Amino acid sequence: MRLTPLGRRLHAEVEPGYRRIRAALERARAEARGVEGDLAVGHLGTAAGEFVMDVVRALAGRHSGIEVRIRETQIKDMFGPLRAGQVDVLVTQFPVAEPDLARGPVVLRVPRMLAVAANHPLVGREAVSVEDLARDRVFACTGDVPAYWQEHLAPSLTPGGQPVRRGRSAATLQETLAMVGAGQGISPVGADVARSYAPRGVAYVPFRDASPLEYGLVWRAAGATARVRAFVAAAGRVAGEQVAAE
Repeated sequence: MRLTPLGRRLHAEVEPGYRRIRAALERARAEARGVEGDLAVGHLGTAAGEFVMDVVRALAGRHSGIEVRIRETQIKDMFGPLRAGQVDVLVTQFPVAEPDLARGPVVLRVPRMLAVAANHPLVGREAVSVEDLARDRVFACTGDVPAYWQEHLAPSLTPGGQPVRRGRSAATLQETLAMVGAGQGISPVGADVARSYAPRGVAYVPFRDASPLEYGLVWRAAGATARVRAFVAAAGRVAGEQVAAE
């Protein structure tokens, strides 16, 4: 079935009001439930997962009635679990510029490294430059990944104006590293990846001129429940303590 032209006009006029009503009802139900209850927290990557565990421990000291369920998300569907309600709040790699999602401050910074094949000409250097991205193909991300996010991770032009060739697309970190090890391209990654994943045939070289990867909290704009706010507040405290300890 398809909407008639009149039906399409009616849908366009009614939908914004429907969304506002639905968002208001969701907020009201969440506030009525209070802080206690289940909270599903997602994270993208190892560093974000470690940060989530720190926050969960800190949260338990103040809100013992919150039961946190932790779920790892994938690059190929960055915001799908959040939008589908499978997670209530997500610790993910910035930037995030989605109109239906609310974003908190940066809570974690991770140095960037370049994943290359173990026999790549860049192996053995003390550090590489962003300009070196133009020396090989850089893997793209497949799936529902915003173009601005891909551009931030691996720009299409180096600072000096050299074009960066896009290689094959990968849906997961494991796929990316497998293709890197096979000599099919290179990929910027976080230092947490270099620390946690050492597949055969892959080497990591630090960047000397790339800004660190930044992580923060994201949640549905219409889903700022008392539990989400409590988790966001706890994340801010943990991030502050970690910075002070450095």
